[in-house]
Amino acid sequence: MITKRPFRFGVTAISGAASREEWRTKARSIEEAGYATLVIPDHLVTLFSPIAALQSAADATNKLRVGSFVFDNDFRHPVALAKEVATLDVLSGGRFELGIGAGWYREEYEQAGLSFDALAIRHSRLEEAIHVVKGLFTDEPLTFSGRFYTVTGHHGQPRPVQQPHPPLLIGGAGKRMLAIAAREADIVSIHYFTDEVQDRIETPLARRVAWIREVAGERFEHLELNTFIQGVEVTAEPYRAAEAIIQRNGWAGVTAEQVVAMPYYLLGSIDHISEKLHVLREQYHISYFVVADDGDQHALAPIVARLAGM
Repeated sequence: MITKRPFRFGVTAISGAASREEWRTKARSIEEAGYATLVIPDHLVTLFSPIAALQSAADATNKLRVGSFVFDNDFRHPVALAKEVATLDVLSGGRFELGIGAGWYREEYEQAGLSFDALAIRHSRLEEAIHVVKGLFTDEPLTFSGRFYTVTGHHGQPRPVQQPHPPLLIGGAGKRMLAIAAREADIVSIHYFTDEVQDRIETPLARRVAWIREVAGERFEHLELNTFIQGVEVTAEPYRAAEAIIQRNGWAGVTAEQVVAMPYYLLGSIDHISEKLHVLREQYHISYFVVADDGDQHALAPIVARLAGM
């Protein structure tokens, strides 16, 4: 029997801040609202670079954990990334969580003159990078020779505070990425969203959790499952809120009932949303939910106050 994990909530800071003090104030307000983590995506087109911003947020707070959501593996060599991660973990007092992914946003690759390789290649390169990063968190020098990376007798420094390494988050929507996460991660982030809205409806959450469980085997009971909530609205009219989402996204053929039922939209009363989160944990073992700092963090705050840590 799998023990229920306590609810944990995070905010992904997609909007940055206009100044140092505004950023520090944002981090403190997230902590004060009961959120467990402040995480930052890793895109060349967003306002803040994650490494410096995460350290600043850690310095401004006392208990708030900080993390990447997620580092794009193609932007940094894994030897350099391991050093950055260990340093962040030391300077944050062991509050860093490492999220890493294969990269997906073709436009920023093209703008920067980076090769946007086939998905299978990016997945394989990520698998090697994870091996390198984990290897550099051990006590022994790492020697590794792969298709994409070669490391010879390198000893990772500094040593991270969290042992054997900071919690590793890997996510995805497809079978291969979820399999990598099931084998390697401490936190598996299930992405329901794909380019096709019908896949969001027709590929049920239960199937994705089953993929993870199958690959993870005995590891499954030790995994924390996460997802990114794409919209939150506390309202007495959830179907009207759903219609607005459909119109905003241009989703032809999608009904309000389908949107309200989607796991990654939280629409309804505080009681209804709280119950939906309980169902997601009971049925699918998801206990860690992340929302954006674009208003959703404030909408979810009363639910966070009710459920965090339970």
